[in-house]
Amino acid sequence: MNTTIVSLVSMGSLAALFALGLAMAGRIFAVETDPKIDAIEEVLPGVNCGGCGFAGCRAFAEAVASGEAPTNGCPVGGATVAQMVAAVLGVDAVAPVRKVAQVLCQGGNAEAKQKGTYDGPVDCRIAHATQGGDKACSYGCLGYGSCVKACAFDAMYMNENGLPVVIEENCTACGKCVEACPRDIIILVPEDQGVHIRCRSLDTGRKVRQVCSVGCIACQRCVKVCPTGAIYMEDNLARINYDKCTNCRECVAVCPMKTIDWQDGKPLVLEKAAVS
Repeated sequence: MNTTIVSLVSMGSLAALFALGLAMAGRIFAVETDPKIDAIEEVLPGVNCGGCGFAGCRAFAEAVASGEAPTNGCPVGGATVAQMVAAVLGVDAVAPVRKVAQVLCQGGNAEAKQKGTYDGPVDCRIAHATQGGDKACSYGCLGYGSCVKACAFDAMYMNENGLPVVIEENCTACGKCVEACPRDIIILVPEDQGVHIRCRSLDTGRKVRQVCSVGCIACQRCVKVCPTGAIYMEDNLARINYDKCTNCRECVAVCPMKTIDWQDGKPLVLEKAAVS
């Protein structure tokens, strides 16, 4: 009985001693943090998506507090969060330019020819790295929906033609779909841009015609007709400089392959008309 009591008292004393030691060590080695970092992190969405370019909301908060990142750098939070972050720092809020994902390929099951049957995991990266999928175009959408699976905001879905579709009102420009695509056919662009060259093929026009009915054939008609010089050719592919594009749609009208797409409801961006 006495032995038991002595043991309990000894163990209790040791536990108390260890607790005291840990408490003292915590105070001695405590790392002081900038209260602004905690305040910034508090107003962030907390999804840790990495769309800001940092490894999570805490890292972004630290970068903002140190001046290494802008107050409007959270794509998920948008203007509302940008205002709250600016308020924490006591600076004027700068509204972010809202961006959305755009899929630069229209070669679905109906437009892109098949080269065979893919027999493997339903994953774009694996298909691209192994058999290359079942479409003859080596640059176009594989159609296995890895981008849709990567989206945490229900901003994408696969349509009946085997192509991903972006729901722009849900898109936060977090960039997860961009990272998931092994063929780089998804990009983030300002929301008001309505003209897009939906092709990424670098093949010659002759080869493109053989594998896809809506691919760019490098005819350069779009380049010649663009009034602001927003379209240029690079590696057999027409490309858009969105900083110069005014959504005038001249290129859309002359494209023989219907590669250049216009999204109804997008505005003219007249202030860009003078950009050279």
